Amino acid sequence: MKHLSILIPDDQTNMSTVACIVGSLQVFAAANAYFEKMGKNPMFKINLVSVSKEKFLDDGFLTIKSNTAITECTENDLIIVPATLIRSYKMATPNNQILIDWIKKQYKEGAEIASMCIGSFMLASTGLLSGKICSTHWAKEEEFKNLFPDVDIQTDKLITDENGIYTNGGAYSFLHLLMYLVQKFYDRETAIHCAKYFQVDINRSQQSEFLIFSGHKNHNDEIILEAQLYMENNYQDKISIENLSEKFGLSRRNFDRRFIKATDLRPFDYLQRLKVEAAKKAFENSRKSVSEVMYDVGYNDTKAFREVFVRITGTTPIAYKAKYNAEA
Repeated sequence: MKHLSILIPDDQTNMSTVACIVGSLQVFAAANAYFEKMGKNPMFKINLVSVSKEKFLDDGFLTIKSNTAITECTENDLIIVPATLIRSYKMATPNNQILIDWIKKQYKEGAEIASMCIGSFMLASTGLLSGKICSTHWAKEEEFKNLFPDVDIQTDKLITDENGIYTNGGAYSFLHLLMYLVQKFYDRETAIHCAKYFQVDINRSQQSEFLIFSGHKNHNDEIILEAQLYMENNYQDKISIENLSEKFGLSRRNFDRRFIKATDLRPFDYLQRLKVEAAKKAFENSRKSVSEVMYDVGYNDTKAFREVFVRITGTTPIAYKAKYNAEA
């Protein structure tokens, strides 16, 4: 039997921490039960693990107690790191620093690690994500990049899987990660059973359509900030990046370089994201057709608009409108 450890931090937690812990326990217990129903032995012995048995999660509304201290947890095949409010090793409380060190040690001894939502910050604090791909909640991408520049953050991905380390996107998308892990450690049949029982879309792979693009403005380049504001106010017009760079007194090459440094996006890509975000809002809140919205945001070619929309959101304009417009 394999050993699953679901971490129980005793501080720097919120309601998402509780949801990740309870959800993980429910899903893996259901997968074990299904295996037994099929005449097989349970795949995992499940432990709720904290620094010590005296330490437990208590947010004033809900309490979760562990059944195992890390000193007793000598065998680990899979460790689940729930969402937490930890941002870096230095910002972690002493007990959470102990958990971070323990995660790193267990991985080096052969355990696989899965972080959920912003639990990626805790996982990244171990150094294990250095040079690897990682996902987290799209709203925390900029903060994550600033803290962990050596990690290849990819918030368009719902799930990442590299060298025995798994991460997922934001909020309740941890359920998709759980389905992925059940399929990987049990089998496809068990994953489908759990997906049906808990009513989770087992094949979702992106969180792109949930992303709300607000621009990357946490920088000190005043000229690029002015350029961003100009693009946001005039995205529906035909903006030439060449003319835009001249407008702000920069060569095209220097403008591109400074824009990428400030926002992590090329100016043209930034403009496309602005147009798509405006289109998404129009699809959500108006009766306009896809063609009308396309023209409103500055596109004249249906094929080009569709290709850009799909690349950024992971779904088509028609499908997005059908899903998020109540009247549609």
